[in-house]
Amino acid sequence: MAEEKPWGAAERMRFEMKYERFNLWLNFGTSIDKVKKMIRLGLFIVGLVAGGWAAAQPVVKVGAERFDLILEQTRDKRVGLLVNQTSVVGYAHLVDLMMSMNVNIKKIYAPEHGFRGTADAGEKISDGKDAKTGIPIVSLYGSNKKPTAAQLADVDVVIFDIQDVGTRFFTYISSLHYMMEACAENKKKLVVLDRPNPNGHYIDGPVLLPEHKSFVGMHPIPIVHGMTVGELARMINGEGWLAGGKKCDLEVITVQFWKHDQPYPLIVRPSPNLPNDHAIALYPTTCLFEGTALSVGRGTQNPFEMVGHPALTQLAFQFTPISIDGMAKKPPFQDQVCFGYDFRKEKPHTHIHLEWIIQAYRDFPEKEKFFTDYFTTLAGTPKLKEQIIQGLTADEIRASWKSELDAFKVKRAKYIIYN
Repeated sequence: MAEEKPWGAAERMRFEMKYERFNLWLNFGTSIDKVKKMIRLGLFIVGLVAGGWAAAQPVVKVGAERFDLILEQTRDKRVGLLVNQTSVVGYAHLVDLMMSMNVNIKKIYAPEHGFRGTADAGEKISDGKDAKTGIPIVSLYGSNKKPTAAQLADVDVVIFDIQDVGTRFFTYISSLHYMMEACAENKKKLVVLDRPNPNGHYIDGPVLLPEHKSFVGMHPIPIVHGMTVGELARMINGEGWLAGGKKCDLEVITVQFWKHDQPYPLIVRPSPNLPNDHAIALYPTTCLFEGTALSVGRGTQNPFEMVGHPALTQLAFQFTPISIDGMAKKPPFQDQVCFGYDFRKEKPHTHIHLEWIIQAYRDFPEKEKFFTDYFTTLAGTPKLKEQIIQGLTADEIRASWKSELDAFKVKRAKYIIYN
């Protein structure tokens, strides 16, 4: 038997990162989620034994793992990073990895929820310094959503590495837009380290109307756009959506071994109130309830998997929101019993569950108070609210989106990287 060749440093690092990534994935979610993942792991191992190791699919490799390409873009450059808690490879944060490679990091730019991802939705984030590294942090949430010329002055290239969930109203892509715009205006290069879109296998929802543009919807795209941040960045550039039609000097370091129809379980919460893969899958639907009188379960361990209101006393399911540090410090209806709907066992489909919103509207006792102005902001059009009030069915509403979705799909095809 030939003597086994010892691993080199590179092989050992790759193995350790894959092992750490597995541990993060296994521990992401509730206890029930972990049990399910152990079962899936067991079935996967059985499949490997039955089918042979050669039949196993290659492990998805995100842009942040392609260190050779990253170093090409950052060598002898002053670097800024637009990152958060999802910017990890295994247990290691991208900031720490790049510092270990002697990359000259001058600044960290933090999106909604902050650099470490612990701030509530809408909570003000202040500038400061990273306690671990001492690197200055610039908040891009609140009054300063777009970096100023001064905030980019000591940077040559900006790296964007944030895990998205594939909805128009998830604000990380708005921060991407403003960073692209600032880089275009100040002649800085932007490098996107791409990651898979866990909701990238379908497209649905109304297309945003320009007059309803906001930080939770900046582009004329559907609620579920079916693109990675790298693909979307290419579309923003290509369609001239930056101010003045400017073009950003853009580089996308792509994901390897992933396609749009391939599931991608996340190893880190993309935001404090998306605690598991099921919540992420339901989010395109249940986030719309944020524009109604109902709670979306903030202040529980299953936000976006349940909705309710104290007035829906005719419904059996109930939950009581409480203050949870790191998730929801002051949730709606704090310490009040909410009655409503439990979606934790619902199977996500390849469309927005309009039926749930329609049913909740029918059940709500004071119909005139069901919708808030924020619903139109999230939907990107006043039409959806009008259609629900008029009594249209989910199929009728969805049919009204067909022509605009068909046009979007044609436009989208020009920028797709992963078939």
